[in-house]
Amino acid sequence: MAGILAEVREGGDRAVVRLAARFDGARLKPRTLRVPEGEARAAVRQLTPAQRRSLRTARANILAFNRRGLARDWSMRNPDGARVGEKHDPIRRVGIYVPGGQVPLVSSALMTVTLAVAAGCPEIAVFTPVGRSGKVAPSLLAALHLAGAREIYCVGGVQAIGAMAFGTKTIPAVDKVFGPGNAFVCEAKRQVFGIVGIDSLPGPSELMVIADGTANARFAAADLLAQAEHGSGRERIVLVSTSKGVIGRIQGEIQKQVRELSRSSKIRQVLRDGFLSVQVSNAEEAAQVANAVAPEHLELLTSPKATASLLKSVTTAGAILVGNETPTALGDFTAGPSHVLPTGGAGRFFSGLRVADFQRRTSVLRYDVGSLRRAAPVVAEFSAMECLDAHGRSVSIRLD
Repeated sequence: MAGILAEVREGGDRAVVRLAARFDGARLKPRTLRVPEGEARAAVRQLTPAQRRSLRTARANILAFNRRGLARDWSMRNPDGARVGEKHDPIRRVGIYVPGGQVPLVSSALMTVTLAVAAGCPEIAVFTPVGRSGKVAPSLLAALHLAGAREIYCVGGVQAIGAMAFGTKTIPAVDKVFGPGNAFVCEAKRQVFGIVGIDSLPGPSELMVIADGTANARFAAADLLAQAEHGSGRERIVLVSTSKGVIGRIQGEIQKQVRELSRSSKIRQVLRDGFLSVQVSNAEEAAQVANAVAPEHLELLTSPKATASLLKSVTTAGAILVGNETPTALGDFTAGPSHVLPTGGAGRFFSGLRVADFQRRTSVLRYDVGSLRRAAPVVAEFSAMECLDAHGRSVSIRLD
């Protein structure tokens, strides 16, 4: 990993092209790394009316939700009488990674680029891998354009993270890297942190369903299977219930429904290696399990009383979906919050991607003579305790 990043750092465009050929089979040249904007506009025209309408509807929901999360400037008078506050600015240049592997993740385009647009980031550079065709999938390209991306590179993998962090002749370096990716992409993000910022290190999809007698077994099974179909084989799905009978009914539905799905072979691998059923005594124990696992998605298919208790008690889930009519797929595609969520237990200390992650916060302080005089004794005591007399003098000299 470090060797690939070093190769990009030292070799620039040529290294990116060489690595794309080695890992993706893509035959690229430095001048073809960036997708012409006209190609993206043409991809939008290729969409069916229903596809275009769906993408625009999802984008509108994402914008509406995330505009509520924009950090706002504020100021106040502190006890000294000074004016203090914070100002918020969009990050100048952001890099967004959109996976392109087995399926074109058009939803990931919307769930990342739209937030950068809402934050007002002046420069948004998107990176997505291409295969032997050397072309971005038309549906993904169209989604990126509709989301607001105008700088798109057909570069993926570790080399994309290296290009974002170090820059090349063709690709200017970014200030912060966003977006999900495979294990290699996540490790590359971890290694370049400090040279650039990163959002988080999201891994394979996870879903926990807490179900009681009010749960629709068919719905619960369908949702667990949906999160198992992503394709890495490392997805994790967990079923928690106070009832052995409920667990049995849902497991039966899983076995029945999996036979009808096009990606059943990949799903069966997850069912074999990454599916866990847990029987608990009550909602309190269910909450303890959820907080320990910190699932990316948590569905509450429970009675109103149990749901109210769980919403208070569960504090580590990336997203909580409430009731039989709220499948996780809504959060994946169109509800509004970004589906880039913490996985692998990171929900204990990370939240899902939000528009404020695309902003910088700066504190602003403004003292006058009166407020400075009130603060001076405190500064004098601290400077004495810390043996930093220049600190104390920098205040006293203004009052002499």
